[in-house]
Amino acid sequence: MKRLLEIFWVFFKIGLFTIGGGYAMLPIIQKEVVETKGWMTDEEFLDAISLTNSLPGPLATNSATFVGYRVAQIPGALAAVAGAAAPSVIIILLIAMVFQNIMEYPIVNCIFEGIRPAVVALILYAVIKLAKSAKVAEYFNWLVALLGFLAIAVLGLHPIAVVVCAAVYGLFLRTHVVRAVDARKAQKGGDEK
Repeated sequence: MKRLLEIFWVFFKIGLFTIGGGYAMLPIIQKEVVETKGWMTDEEFLDAISLTNSLPGPLATNSATFVGYRVAQIPGALAAVAGAAAPSVIIILLIAMVFQNIMEYPIVNCIFEGIRPAVVALILYAVIKLAKSAKVAEYFNWLVALLGFLAIAVLGLHPIAVVVCAAVYGLFLRTHVVRAVDARKAQKGGDEK
């Protein structure tokens, strides 16, 4: 029971202090789950985010479900989802009951104008952190990331199609690329000796 309360509390804090959606939550989830609690490694966290990002549903809820299940099976998944969702439910109920016209107040608009750039910074931090864990600089992974970005941002390709294409690349081609790059490195190393 203590572990379930710990999982609930971790995701409650994450849900309470994250504004900007699932991607803005990533650095906070990573900090808590990997660095503070040690429930996962950076690589495991990246794999979890890759998996949960390709599933239907909100990234934050999917991530909470995955981590909770990983730590304490089904009860852990339920505790994590409840913890992640509870702050939003409480805040929305309070806003609905007390502050029906809250967005009309200039001070509230000022607060959100200040928070929005911070959310962008959190998302950028998550991208950089995930890029390091994904080893984007190795084996032309940067090219896969760049092509995926261009396919979505420029060509308007659906993100699911990009994920499927990347999975096909990983399944059929990546091993050949790794072998070719490693052989080239070995050849260069052999030439220098």
